[in-house]
Amino acid sequence: MSQAAGKEAVLYVKEGDRVKCTACPRYCKIPQGKIGFCGIRGNVDGRLFLFVYGKVIAANVDPIGKKPVMHYAPGSWVYSIATTGCNFMCQFCQNFDISQRRKVEGVDMNPREVVENAQKTNCQGVAYTYNEPSIFLEFARDCGVLARKKGLFNVFVSNGYGTPESVGMMKEFLDCITVDFKGNAELKFVRRYIGIPDPQPIFDTIREIRDKTNIHIELTDLVVPEVGDNLEEAKKLAKFVYDELGPDMPIQFLRFYPDYKMMDYAPTSIEMLEKHYEVAKSAGLRYVYVGNVPGHKWSHTYCPGCNSMVVGRFGAFITKWELDKNNRCSKCGYQIPIIGQLKEPLFNFRFA
Repeated sequence: MSQAAGKEAVLYVKEGDRVKCTACPRYCKIPQGKIGFCGIRGNVDGRLFLFVYGKVIAANVDPIGKKPVMHYAPGSWVYSIATTGCNFMCQFCQNFDISQRRKVEGVDMNPREVVENAQKTNCQGVAYTYNEPSIFLEFARDCGVLARKKGLFNVFVSNGYGTPESVGMMKEFLDCITVDFKGNAELKFVRRYIGIPDPQPIFDTIREIRDKTNIHIELTDLVVPEVGDNLEEAKKLAKFVYDELGPDMPIQFLRFYPDYKMMDYAPTSIEMLEKHYEVAKSAGLRYVYVGNVPGHKWSHTYCPGCNSMVVGRFGAFITKWELDKNNRCSKCGYQIPIIGQLKEPLFNFRFA
C-alpha cells in the first residue's frame, strides 16, 4: 500500500517500528508494510493508515427497524454504508462477501457525498452497518460529524468489540448503537465460531458507552441452533442486561438462518427463540423481542402498565402506533422509553 491509499488513522500509537491499532481489543501491533487482522488498517512508513477511508462497498436506504433498532427514531429511514473488512470472522455471517473480504474495494465516496446521498434519498439518519463500523471509525466519524450538522442522526450496527479509545471517538458523533451478542456471548461459542478469545471486551464496551456517552443503546442476540442456544448462558446474559443496563433496555433475540460456512445448520426454531424471550422476561426485562420472524406476536411493543400493544410491527415496519405525543401509552399513560416521534415511512409505504 502506498501513502496515497486511504487516510492516516487516528486510533493508534507508535511502538518502536510498529504501530499499535487501538480501534478494537485485538490491539494489532503491525510491522512496516503489513496490515492488521481486519484487513483495512495497516502500517505505512511508521503510520497507521485506514485504507478504506472514502471507499464504500455497499450503500442502501433502509428502514431503521431493519438494523434492527426498536426504540429510537421510530419509522425513520437511514442511509446505510459499509466498507470491506471486519474484526470478527463469524462462520455464519450473512454479509461475508463484504466483511471477510481482505481487499480494499468500493466506490469512492467522501463524507460530504455520503451525507448528500442521505439527504437526496430523504433519509433522517446515516447507519454504519453490514461490517463492523468501529474498524472504519475515522471515516464514520467524519461522515457523522457532518451528518449531525445537516440535522441527521447516526447509528452503529456493531458487534460491540470496542475499546475506550474507540468509544471516545464514537462520543463525537454517534446517537444510537445496537450491539449484537452472538450465541449468548458464550465463551466456547465465540472462540469457535467468531474467532475472538473472550467476549469480555463487549461487556466492557457497553459499560463504557453507558458511563461516558449519551449514546442510545439497544441489544440483540443471534440465537444459533445447537451451538449457540444454551439457555443457562442466556440467563447470564439477561442478568447482565438487567443489572448493568436496567429493566427498560430493549433486547431482541434474532433467528439464525444458514449462511457462509454454516449452511448445514437449520434455522433457529421459533420454540427456542420463545424460550430465550421467556428467560429475559423472567429476569425482569420489560422490552424483549423476537426478531427475524415477521408477524410474531413478540415483535411488537407491549405496555408494561396495561399490557396493551402500543407499537405493532411486521418485519422492519411499524403497523400500529398507540402512543401520545410524549410516547405514553394512549390507554393508561405509562411512559414507553422510545426516543423520537413516529416518522411516516418513505412513500407512505405500509403493511396492512
